Order: sequence, then C-alpha cells, then structure tokens
Amino acid sequence: MILNSRVISMSLALVISIITTSFLAFFKDLEKTVALVVFIVSFFSTYLLVFLVLEFLVFREIQRIYSVLGRLREKDYSFVDVDDTSVLNPLQRINKEITSYATNKQKEIDDLRSMEQFRKEFIANVSHELKTPIFAAQGFVHTLLDGAVKDRAVRKKFLKKAAKSLDGLDLLVQDLMVLSQIESGDIRMNYEYFDLRKLMDDIMDQFEEKAERKEIKLDWSYVGDEKEIMVFADWQRIRQVVNNLISNALNYTNEGGDVFIKVKKLDNDFIEISVRDNGIGIPKNDIDRIFERFYRVDKSRSRAKGGTGLGLAIVKHVLEGHNTTITVNSTPGIGTEFNFRLPVNEGHY
Repeated sequence: MILNSRVISMSLALVISIITTSFLAFFKDLEKTVALVVFIVSFFSTYLLVFLVLEFLVFREIQRIYSVLGRLREKDYSFVDVDDTSVLNPLQRINKEITSYATNKQKEIDDLRSMEQFRKEFIANVSHELKTPIFAAQGFVHTLLDGAVKDRAVRKKFLKKAAKSLDGLDLLVQDLMVLSQIESGDIRMNYEYFDLRKLMDDIMDQFEEKAERKEIKLDWSYVGDEKEIMVFADWQRIRQVVNNLISNALNYTNEGGDVFIKVKKLDNDFIEISVRDNGIGIPKNDIDRIFERFYRVDKSRSRAKGGTGLGLAIVKHVLEGHNTTITVNSTPGIGTEFNFRLPVNEGHY
C-alpha cells in the first residue's frame, strides 16, 4: 500500500468522523440527517486540515530531500541558498541542514577523488618524464663501459649525448621544484617597477642565436611613444613567462617562419603582451588542456623538440600570482597567439 498525504488524511478523517459521530450519538439521540451532517462536516474538515498539514509541512519537504539526494547523485550542486535562517518551519530547516551537510560531504568526496586521480596521473607523468633522460644517459654510459670508451671519437660523442640527457633531467627537476614552490606558496612574488623594454631587449638577445639557426624571424615592437615601458610585477617571474612563451613559439615554428612579440598600452592601468607565431598551431580540443602539467598536444613531436612539458603550467601559475590570466588563440597550420596583461602600478595587487 502506497502511503501519501491523501491516503493518510482520508484514513484519519474517516476514523475521527466515526468517533465524533458515535460520541455525540452516545450522549443524545441524533436524527439520522443530523448524524449524517455531523459525519460529513467532521470528515471533510478533518481531511482538509490533515491533508494540508501533511502535504505542505511534511511530504513536500521529504520530497525535496529526495530531490536533493537525486541531484547530488547527478553531481548537480546548483541549490538555492541553504543558509537562510528566516525559515520558521522546523522541517524546512531540517531539510536545509541536510541539504547543506550532504552537499558539503559530496563535494569533499568529489574533491578527494579528483585529487587521487590527479596524484596518480602526476606520478605516472613524472615517472615517464624522468625515465626518458635517465635511460638515455644510462645507455650511453654503459656502452662506454662495455668498451666504446677506448674509441676517442665515440667516447666524446657518447659523453656529449649523456651530458645532454642529464641537462634535460636537471631542467625537469628545476621546473618541478619551481612549480611546486609556486603552488605551495613558498615562492612569493617580488613586485617592483621595471622597464619592460629592457627586459624584452635582453630576451631577444638570448634567443637570437636559436632563431637564426632555424632561420626564424624573431622581433618585438611597442605600440606607443614612451621611452620606458614601466610595469609593476615580479621581474624574474615575468622574464620566465616570456622566455617560456618565446621558446615554445620557436620550437613549434617551422624554418623560415615568424615569431613576433607585441607590447601594447591598453589604457593608463595595463600593458598587454602578445606572443604570436605562424607555426603548427594547436587543435581546438587541446587548447583547454595545454596549461596542464606534462600535457603535450603531440607527445612524440613535443618530446623530440625538447622541453619538460611544464613551461605553460609555470606560465599559468606565475600569471595567476600576478592576479591576471593568459589567453590563447590558435588555428592548426596557421599559428598561435598568447596574450596576457600586466598592471602599470601597484594598486592592482
């Protein structure tokens, strides 16, 4: 038998009507017509009263609890504000408390599952990235120990390759340490005023040789007339951001291509930096994931071009530490453009 507010109300109304009519008939002789009227009035008044109480104060709130539990199972947390303390109905307050408690617990469970999955993926990625240079260096060293060390030409060639693998391993460990320290808050941003023009000139000098080797045209320009482009940021970390973006642009631009950096003053508050190339581009489905640690669009080509797979993750975290974000627009086969902003004064931190 299904119990609902109507069934319960009708049952109670019937019992109360019979008791009321019988009670009145016991003390005085009631005519059948009067007894019928008393029975009907008692039945319907009791039914309406009990039905309204059960329906609006009990069953409706229970149904809401079931609805909340169903939405939690579907991971839908778009509830109404559960902190409303103006509710007088105790069942509604209980419902809201259950909703709040269940929502918090479900979110904790989801966060723990997400963190566990992230931990597994991170360990797998770190192990894979460490294994590649270690195995390469091991192979070269063991080859030399097996007798190749006696050949001077082979010895020098293999030692250079082993050193290159170990340099890559050292770079990976350094990037991991930097990323870990930024995320844990151990590295604080050292904000200061500095001239972005000087920074860009230094970076251009740093990548000039690499660009020439690939016959890539590397240049930058400033849209404005100021001799100094003053910003308020962490000089070292912003240099790291621009370095990583230009390095990626050079790595994924074919010989004879272009890498161009544009610095533009948007207003009196912000400077925008854009790094654009006409390289291989990024597929649309991968754009949202390129800032994840170790994520590579094309794993085989990316690893062959060097890098640790952490550069864009570091870029994202550094810029978040500056209360700004980075955007990317890319079309496969045409090129990619990264954009971010820096404030010109300390009032934005």
